[in-house]
Amino acid sequence: MHDVADNALVAQVRAGEYQAFEELVSRHERRLYALAWHLTHNHHDAEDVVQNAFLSAMEHLADFRAESAFSTWITRIAINHALKLLRTKRQHSAVTLEQLDDDGEPLPLPEYIAKWRDDPVLNVERNELRAILDEAIERLTPGQRLVFVLRDIQGLSGKETADILNVTENSMKVRLLRARLALRETLTRRFGDPASRQAPHDHEREHPATPPALPVKEETP
Repeated sequence: MHDVADNALVAQVRAGEYQAFEELVSRHERRLYALAWHLTHNHHDAEDVVQNAFLSAMEHLADFRAESAFSTWITRIAINHALKLLRTKRQHSAVTLEQLDDDGEPLPLPEYIAKWRDDPVLNVERNELRAILDEAIERLTPGQRLVFVLRDIQGLSGKETADILNVTENSMKVRLLRARLALRETLTRRFGDPASRQAPHDHEREHPATPPALPVKEETP
């Protein structure tokens, strides 16, 4: 069954072979848990998101038209459950994927520009570095955090990420750039050498430099 495509497994479930759904869960639960954890930063909440996502998928499997990959469909469901949970916990107004769009806003102008003192990996232990990165990611807006986790942590392709967010690849790239710039700003404040700090220049708003890749990888917390 491991060699069977997701869509074929969906067809088997529809035919009453519910063991096929267990295979779908096995294939996707770890990735969805990692995504949910990065959005909620709570293990119990992440587990609830994954469980509710698969329950919803089972209940609405007839609605899956295979116009996109099953992985895209189940990821959207998980994201919507995570956003609903965050809304409930923080008593925010309803937030949807469509409302996370900030494409019309100008790119942020960096406020703290400085060379990093040394390789941060050499300055802090692995666990401490990971905690700092997690904290920096948590400070991103929900929309920025979502695109960063999908693209840079989970390693999805640009097309896969755009499909999940239901936006164009160009729009996804703009959102990812915003997330990277915001994350670099936070990390530069943590690792930057104050002695090398520079004043931001106006032209950087028009020609922002793409920040270097950050030392993160997909791992279940």
